[in-house]
Amino acid sequence: MFSGIVERVGRVEAIGRVAPDGASGRGPEAARLTIRAGFREPPAPGASVAVNGVCLTVERAQADVIHATAVPETLRKTTLGKLSPGGRVNLERALKVGDEIGGHWVSGHVDAVARIASVRRSGTDVLLSVEVPASLAPYVAVKGSLALDGVSLTVAAWEASRAVVALVPYTLEHTIASEYEEGTDVNLEVDLLARYLERLAVARGMLAPPSGLAAERGRP
Repeated sequence: MFSGIVERVGRVEAIGRVAPDGASGRGPEAARLTIRAGFREPPAPGASVAVNGVCLTVERAQADVIHATAVPETLRKTTLGKLSPGGRVNLERALKVGDEIGGHWVSGHVDAVARIASVRRSGTDVLLSVEVPASLAPYVAVKGSLALDGVSLTVAAWEASRAVVALVPYTLEHTIASEYEEGTDVNLEVDLLARYLERLAVARGMLAPPSGLAAERGRP
């Protein structure tokens, strides 16, 4: 579990392609990521790290470099499949008991890849308009939370099928958000609380079961 507060902006050092069963050229390929993370204390093998909002397991850590594998399902359903060596990524280590929740509960299970419809300046801030898939729109509320590439953000407005969020200068400086432009794809995760409330309402007969929940489709 994460809180959507990016600790470091890492850089992809290398991407190795490997079939899940280890046999070259057989089946869909996974991606073995080598990321220069810069954590003050490297995470232990087996620890979870959010990479652009996607929860991955650390396989090895050497000084400020971590190694993790993204399976084919993750590559298909998130933007990790578009990473290339030299690219920057948002990084956050999993929370520990007693850690401050500076943002909101973020699971690291991406709901969809969303597209940035517009980027516009508002004083020192930047306003992003993000296209939200229709199936996820019920989980997005003004003044509620969502995560873009693992960054906890507050929904400032809802315009048609788009969520508008504001990026303050600190966020622009300490995440990859400064690289966003119209047409950029980002990993979107809606607020877990909205999903739990829906489940409770369905269980009590207050709502009809929704069709095609992302959780039932198997989020990466």
